[in-house]
Amino acid sequence: MDLQENNFSSKLLNDAVTEFSKLPGVGKKTALRLVLYLLKQDLKDVKAFGNSIIKLKQEVKKCNVCNNLSDTETCDICANLKRNKEIICIVENIRDVIAIENTQHYFGTYHVLGGIISPLDGIGPNDLSIELLEKRLQNSKVVEVIFALNTTMEGDTTCFYINKRIAKYGVRVSTIARGVAFGNELEYTDEMTLGRSILNRIEYK
Repeated sequence: MDLQENNFSSKLLNDAVTEFSKLPGVGKKTALRLVLYLLKQDLKDVKAFGNSIIKLKQEVKKCNVCNNLSDTETCDICANLKRNKEIICIVENIRDVIAIENTQHYFGTYHVLGGIISPLDGIGPNDLSIELLEKRLQNSKVVEVIFALNTTMEGDTTCFYINKRIAKYGVRVSTIARGVAFGNELEYTDEMTLGRSILNRIEYK
C-alpha cells in the first residue's frame, strides 16, 4: 500500500518523509524508515546530521585546477606534491575519482568533466569542463591524458570529441584497458579489475 499524506498523524512527519523521498533511489517507505530512525536519535546527533548537510551545500567548492569537489580552492589531490602532475586521468564525476583512488594503483592527477556528452539528456560539450582541461594542457608539462570514462556510447563519444580538441597539444592519449565491461560504471567495478585496467591502459585510437 502506498503511503499517502493522510496516513500520517503528524504534518511534520509527512513533510520530512516527503523531503527524504526526493533523494534518488529513496521511495516513501524507505524515507519513512529513515525519518523514524532519526526521531529515535539524540537531538545533538540529529543537529550534527542536519548541520553537515547545510555546511556541505554552503561551503563545498569546485577545485580550480581539476573541477573535483573540494573544501578549498584547490583540492587535496592537486595540492599534493607527491602526485605525478604529468598525468591527467579524465573522469565523469567524483564517484569515479573515489573508485580509482580506492585501487591504490594510480598516483597522477584527475580532471572531472562533470558529465558526458549526451544529446538526449541535453548535455553538450559546453556543459563540461573541457575548456578548463585545455587551460591545464596549455600551462603545464602534462605528457599523458588517460580516458577513464564509462564504456558506453556516450562515454566513447565524449572521448572522441575531447581527443580531437586536445590533439594540438601533442600529449600521449590513452584509455583504460577494457577489463571494464561495456556499459559498466567505474564506481561499480571491483577495485582489482579497475586497478589492472589503469595499469594496463592502451593507446587511444
